[in-house]
Amino acid sequence: MNNYASTGMGKSKIGGLILVIIFLVLSGFSIYWSIEPAPFDVTQKARTYAENKGEQVVTGYTTTYTLIAVASTLLDKPGGFISNDIGLPGVWLDNITNWEFGVLVQVRDLSRALRKDFSRSQTQSKEDPDLALSEPQFNFDNSSWMFPASESEYQIGIAALSRYLHRLSDSAINDAQFYARADNLGNWLGDIETRLGSLSQRLSASVGKKRFNTDLAGDAGASQSTPAPRELVVKTPWTEIDDVFYEARGTAWALIHFLGAIEVDFAETLAKKNALVSLQQIIRELEGTQTDLNSPMILNGSGFGLFANHSLVMSSYLARANAAIIDLRKLLAQG
Repeated sequence: MNNYASTGMGKSKIGGLILVIIFLVLSGFSIYWSIEPAPFDVTQKARTYAENKGEQVVTGYTTTYTLIAVASTLLDKPGGFISNDIGLPGVWLDNITNWEFGVLVQVRDLSRALRKDFSRSQTQSKEDPDLALSEPQFNFDNSSWMFPASESEYQIGIAALSRYLHRLSDSAINDAQFYARADNLGNWLGDIETRLGSLSQRLSASVGKKRFNTDLAGDAGASQSTPAPRELVVKTPWTEIDDVFYEARGTAWALIHFLGAIEVDFAETLAKKNALVSLQQIIRELEGTQTDLNSPMILNGSGFGLFANHSLVMSSYLARANAAIIDLRKLLAQG
């Protein structure tokens, strides 16, 4: 009887030890997979890639390559693409998956702008076939595990972008173009403006606030589908506060690289509009969002309370960047 009890206790200890080891291993992978990729120098990386491929860096090359590099980072970073994981530890890592979503939305927006504006000389011009393929691939469901997996669809989009990049850099092929015009850039910046505006509102609503309904302001003849109250209470649910924070952080990470590439390819346009410093200030504001987080969790203190509110800090950076984008669009629209 004692031997049986001793054997049972021994098995329990071994089982407990195995569970502890599994937990520690999963925790280690969780920490490693949650590491956000470091920023990179878009100019240097594009030049190195062009040298390795024997290609020429022409107008649009840096922007297109940066889009490829950012999209590839989603798939190649520690843990790979985690948003569609159904097993441990990926299934419980919500912070990095929201970071991925923020990056992915910007990849989708730029791929659409590349297809719709940057590669076309006018509204009646033919769209590039590779860009017509890549744009919908990036809009594939980011939670699909297989049949097909999200990663395989995004790889198809990256491959199509790579073919466009090769044709763009080849002087013997003139069927791929990139037009660095002020109106093209303004259209894409308009998309960024709405993205950052929404994120800033969601972040600032972490503490909850009342606001007047301004949905129809500025247009006496405007109407909407259903009536709405004169005052609204806007508050982000506490369960979504860290989700919005990391989505904003991923959005800013992607935009830092995309705007850095735009600074290269639109250098002449920006110089003529005296708008280069405005773009650089936007990048500077977004870089502030990438500061290391010295807290094990996203704090949600009241606006002027004892504890920090990380969402409000993030919102302030995005709001300033958004205001600078509005000013930049005005400069680009001027003759």
